Amino acid sequence: MDVPVAGRATPAPAGYGRGMPSDFALKMMNLVHRTGIRLSFGRIGWRVRQMPVVELTTVGRRTGLPRTVLLTSPLQLGATYLVVASRGGDDEPPSWLGNLRAHPKVSVSVGGAPKEAMTARVATPQERADFWPRIVAAQPFYGDYQKSTTRQIALVLLEPDA
Repeated sequence: MDVPVAGRATPAPAGYGRGMPSDFALKMMNLVHRTGIRLSFGRIGWRVRQMPVVELTTVGRRTGLPRTVLLTSPLQLGATYLVVASRGGDDEPPSWLGNLRAHPKVSVSVGGAPKEAMTARVATPQERADFWPRIVAAQPFYGDYQKSTTRQIALVLLEPDA
């Protein structure tokens, strides 16, 4: 899609016209979700679309401060949780992906359990080729997200520290 500017066409900003939420909107959605979990004393909010909700805490790559986000995990491999860096199919990846690439040591809480030290890593091309069809078969909206962007959506494995 092009956006007219002073009589000429220029490329639209990432996510323009596709209803992609702003960073503020994403943060507010996380806040509302987190508040719902707290208000229900943890009885609701730890599963979405039959997927466990993962509370991922990364270290901000610029600030060095902890950054926490709630994500769904469409695939679990034993004690390893896989999350999808989709940002709703936006052309820009989520900020938490850049954070964990810079600082792969993260903490993870699942279902309100105590936080556990984990190491995050982006799936290899071979792993992605195996995992992606399984994820899309179970949760087709991830396939829609991939179709709406030119970037390859990263899959991230959250692996327990030994």
